[in-house]
Amino acid sequence: MIKFFPMLLAVLYGLALYRFSVWRTSRELDTNSTELADTKLKALTDQMARALDIERIKVHIYEIEPVNGLAAQDGRIFITRGFYNRYRAGDVSAEEMASVIAHELGHVALGHSRRRMIDFSGQNAMRTALAMILGRFIPFIGPYLASFAMSLLAARLSRADEFEADAYASALLVKSGIGTAPQKSLFEKLEHLTGARGAAIPAWIMSHPKTHVRIAAIEANEAKWQGAAK
Repeated sequence: MIKFFPMLLAVLYGLALYRFSVWRTSRELDTNSTELADTKLKALTDQMARALDIERIKVHIYEIEPVNGLAAQDGRIFITRGFYNRYRAGDVSAEEMASVIAHELGHVALGHSRRRMIDFSGQNAMRTALAMILGRFIPFIGPYLASFAMSLLAARLSRADEFEADAYASALLVKSGIGTAPQKSLFEKLEHLTGARGAAIPAWIMSHPKTHVRIAAIEANEAKWQGAAK
């Protein structure tokens, strides 16, 4: 029993981190966000709401500068102030912003937001346990190896979620009459908008798939849907 005690501690540590992370994220979003009020974007979200047969899609502005969209564990959709400012400046079209909202809706509908929080706790528990085990056999280096291994696993899971959310967004955009052109054109802009330089980073380290791979997946889905419709 004693030899399993470190593993038990690791699990309890992961659960504690999970609960703290949920509380901290929820409090941060509550404090630093307001509901989006934009006539043009509302018209597009209303189109998507009709396609989903729901009354409305509520979107919030999260008051931070990095360009991003996110889906909270409680199902709320957020666009950062930095992203909204780029839209207001004309760098991003209303339809492209709608594609971001559709993507975040995909994360909610497919359970990614909640699962990512659970994965976070499990990954931290596994990271701690693995660091303890490897630390006994490979002092000093073991914990770093454990952290690197878990980071690779988290990146792989994240990429899978992104592909699924992309596919959901594509289907919703097509059904609502917006189409996937804005989704694909936004991907072409993202590296510039976010300041990321994904081309220099190996794909297996990245948390998001590379742009050309995401666009190719969208086009493959479109071809499949068109073939099924004939």
